Amino acid sequence: MMQFEFKPKWKEELVCSCAVGSFLLDMPMGVVSVYLPTKDRWQEVAPQWALELWDVLFPQLQEWCERRKIPLYLDAASYAVSWTP
Repeated sequence: MMQFEFKPKWKEELVCSCAVGSFLLDMPMGVVSVYLPTKDRWQEVAPQWALELWDVLFPQLQEWCERRKIPLYLDAASYAVSWTP
């Protein structure tokens, strides 16, 4: 199974990385939280290589957020932007 790594990034973003690439999710710092596009929205905004990975990403991100007591919101207006370190 694909393993994701999560790292907060300056400018209120969360870097999500795995063996095939990285992308950014919205992570506001005023009230720390993470916004993941809904599964339907994911098909519109995710990098091409990640389109089929929502079901893998979601539980890993949910666990990461829970361990840190960070709210995770599924948001139909959210984004996922390709990112290269």
